[in-house]
Amino acid sequence: MRTTRVVRRFAVTTGAALLALTGAAGSAAADEAPEKVTEAGTSFRTATALRIDQEATAEASTGDYLYWAFPVDAGQRATVHATVKLPDAAARHAASTWQVDVYDGLRRRQACRLGTPTKTAAQDAASVSLSCSLRTVRSWSEQWANDPLPGTYYLRLTVTDLKADDLGLPVRAEAKVTATDAGGAQAVDGSLGEPLVPGAGSDRQRTAAAVEPEDGWSGGWWSSRWIWTAAGGVLAALAGVGGYALTRGSGRPARVPQGM
Repeated sequence: MRTTRVVRRFAVTTGAALLALTGAAGSAAADEAPEKVTEAGTSFRTATALRIDQEATAEASTGDYLYWAFPVDAGQRATVHATVKLPDAAARHAASTWQVDVYDGLRRRQACRLGTPTKTAAQDAASVSLSCSLRTVRSWSEQWANDPLPGTYYLRLTVTDLKADDLGLPVRAEAKVTATDAGGAQAVDGSLGEPLVPGAGSDRQRTAAAVEPEDGWSGGWWSSRWIWTAAGGVLAALAGVGGYALTRGSGRPARVPQGM
């Protein structure tokens, strides 16, 4: 009975300690959650800085161009999400078509691998949601290629087809960027001298400097391929030792004279 009581006390104490640690970790994570951005720029130069997984909202007028700038590092697959809360249906005169475009640090438009970057909202629709998943960002590329490279990226949201009578109506835009690690299977050899950040090598713009990743840009040399390479080398060495042990035989046969 005494042993049972001791075990129960130990279990209760351990459970309480784990709950306390979990609560502390949850509070720390909540405290570290990035604040919501409540504005958007109107051009590349005035794009509002946005971090990965940070939510953004903006009040605008139908027909405005809204810009956000965010960092994407080598090996990441980024997806932009945008939702537009449309004006009351009674105030609108026709359907409208909305679009998100993503540009890299050289302002080259990047193709969407997945998603719905363009969508038409009916006249009575309350909102329209858009998304664009980019290709995996590479650490290095040929100069003639249009591969996505690490650096600052721009999200642009605007309406592309609208009746003139609906211009200027108030809308509310929401944006968010998420990213996942593609892993070593997508890694390439080589790296850029510098990420594609506007103004690199001179006085950087405030926005470009603000969207650098919190842990800095990766050097581009590390990937999970190093782990697989090392593991393959160890397995090859073991296979060589095992093969030698199986094929070397038991030595000189007893019936063979010395010197032969």
